Amino acid sequence: MTTCIGRAPRSRPSSRAVRSSSNRWGTTPPSRWPAVSSLLRAAPEILQAFGETFYMLLVTVPLAVLFGTALGTVLFLARPGSLLRAPRLYLALNATVNLLRSFPFLILMIALIPVTRLLVGTALGTTAATVPMVINAIPYFARLAEQALLDVDRGVIEAGQAMGMSRKQVVWHILYVEARSGLANCVTIVTVSFFGYSTVAGLVGGGGLGDFAIRWGYYRYETLVLFVTVGIMVACVQAFQFTGNTVVRRLDKRI
Repeated sequence: MTTCIGRAPRSRPSSRAVRSSSNRWGTTPPSRWPAVSSLLRAAPEILQAFGETFYMLLVTVPLAVLFGTALGTVLFLARPGSLLRAPRLYLALNATVNLLRSFPFLILMIALIPVTRLLVGTALGTTAATVPMVINAIPYFARLAEQALLDVDRGVIEAGQAMGMSRKQVVWHILYVEARSGLANCVTIVTVSFFGYSTVAGLVGGGGLGDFAIRWGYYRYETLVLFVTVGIMVACVQAFQFTGNTVVRRLDKRI
């Protein structure tokens, strides 16, 4: 008696096995557009990075304008031939401004880690990243403000002095009024520049759009996410520049 050895009949998979097989990628099958799916997953992080970037700017720019304008005014007044005429003070402040501006921002950020830890209690995070940004922005804005004050017509200053105005009155009622469009342009330049500098803040855990673009675009090879993030950054810069130019045109009486 011979036994016929054949192929065993194929059993039908159970409905449970079918559901398990269809859901091996998760709750939904893989998308036909993986780049779009990655962009949707990254959307909450993009919003968070957007907020971190603007937080750094909202801290950096007002402090830079406040202290930078004061420092730039002292530089203008103390320079030879100006109202105060304090050459030693001018040389000291001028050397300090040049020294701080000569540091690359990345090196300055690393060098100021002890100062950052002393001021905010930590060297990591978005708030910690604002410390070197402010220290770098103040001399940067001071030099721009000094140049804006130098552009004021000397005859207007002399006319104010001839009318018996004090130095304080000349500064507040002549210098700042005549240089207001130039100072507004300085604010625009600093805002755009430090929007770009915020990219480096990711090295100390500061986050921001630049850090997000590097993490997702460079390390994860998410090209669409990278392009969208860069597009947001370009749109922000264009908005800053357009707003600044509009304010300058309204303040400049020569236009």
